[in-house]
Amino acid sequence: MSNWNRVFKPIVVLCVICIVITGALAATNSATAPIIAEAKAAAEKAARSELLPEADDFTEITDVAVENVTAVFKANNDTGYVITSTAKGYGGTMTVMVAFTPEKTIKQIKVTEQGETQGIGSKVAGTPSYWERYQGQPATELKINKDGGTIDAESGATISSRALAKAVSSAIEAYNAVNP
Repeated sequence: MSNWNRVFKPIVVLCVICIVITGALAATNSATAPIIAEAKAAAEKAARSELLPEADDFTEITDVAVENVTAVFKANNDTGYVITSTAKGYGGTMTVMVAFTPEKTIKQIKVTEQGETQGIGSKVAGTPSYWERYQGQPATELKINKDGGTIDAESGATISSRALAKAVSSAIEAYNAVNP
């Protein structure tokens, strides 16, 4: 048996297969990327409307440069703001939307993405009853009680509780920057 059949032919065949598969994946990605982006934008708009239902529509404010803040939206009818921010939790990045009232208080929060440990950290990230602890808090930096703050941490999920408080504090900083 020649070197071609024994050594080079399998290498060439595998390279061709890899090129074909890579091309198929690239084509699939280019076809689905706009659909995925549109679905994500629709989900974010629905979450903003859920957090601030009295808002008629939102306008994005783009000139805010606060660390960990990814989006700032102002309600067109001046009923408040919805700010999206992130923080590093125990299991990954936690993305939080925070709605603020014109009276400079937190109306409500919602964790939109998280990778926290199921059953422990997910109590913080996925439980609206935990999020209620933030409702009505003034738009000043928030910390959990273990760090000298006013928000009770979830038992066994201190890192996730701190991440949520940090994300909300970043949103508060952005809110105070756009609404002094």
